[in-house]
Amino acid sequence: MTTTTNDDNITAWTERLLVEAPDLAPEQARFFVHELYFAAQRAVDKELWEANFVRDE
Repeated sequence: MTTTTNDDNITAWTERLLVEAPDLAPEQARFFVHELYFAAQRAVDKELWEANFVRDE
C-alpha cells in the first residue's frame, strides 16, 4: 500500500497549477494550493462532524 502525505499532494497540485499558469511564481502557486487543500480538508472534516452529530442524536 502506498501512502501519500499532505506535502506530496500539495507538491503534485502545485506542479499541475504551474503547468497551467507558468507565469505564476512557484511560491505563490504553492501557497495557493496549500490554502486550498487545507480549506477543503476543513470542509470535509466539518461535513463528517455534522454527519456524526446527526447520526448520534
